[in-house]
Amino acid sequence: MNLEKARFNMVEQQIRPWEVLDPDVLDLLFVVKREEFVPLALRSLAFSDCEIPLGHGGAMLAPKIEAHALQAVQARKHEKVLEVGTGSGYMAALLAAHADRVWTVEISPELAEMARANLKRQGIENVVVETGNGATGWPAHAPYDIIVVSAAVPAVPQELLAQLKVGGRLFAIVGEAPAMTARLITRTGEAAFSDVGLFETSTAPLAEMPAKPRFAF
Repeated sequence: MNLEKARFNMVEQQIRPWEVLDPDVLDLLFVVKREEFVPLALRSLAFSDCEIPLGHGGAMLAPKIEAHALQAVQARKHEKVLEVGTGSGYMAALLAAHADRVWTVEISPELAEMARANLKRQGIENVVVETGNGATGWPAHAPYDIIVVSAAVPAVPQELLAQLKVGGRLFAIVGEAPAMTARLITRTGEAAFSDVGLFETSTAPLAEMPAKPRFAF
């Protein structure tokens, strides 16, 4: 498998046609090696337009969704990021390249350990992988400039919104299959938020969500 050719095709045939045009995002997809975060047995799927199962209830989002999330939140070097749903650590690695520090929370101890090993092997030092339930955020380091939910939720929990700084951005895929929408929510004031639908999609639900969570957005 020609990895660099496959990576180029992923960007040019999947991601750019899906209106991800930010040059910083596109360049980053060549720098952070996606295949290094994919289980060895599934490495041939690393650049495919599909979710990749990780076991233990986790999955990697399709590349074009990851890229859209990066383009939407526009991370900057001074910013603090919370990711909910670490998976293999790839999204955290992408966010860390543009942000100051990333805290990423994974409910599966096995996936959290996988992510730590992947990030360490790639020399990424500004990501902290926490093991726990991040569905209601991670108050220890709040408030955050950016929150990314790397799976689908029926609606955005109030607790996540409360941990967003004024001016902060939250990306989540909201709804229930088959009707889900990727949304960018920006906190515009202490009690004010703007909400923009970015695109329609369908993806695996966040494992952490309780059966009847409390929502307020």
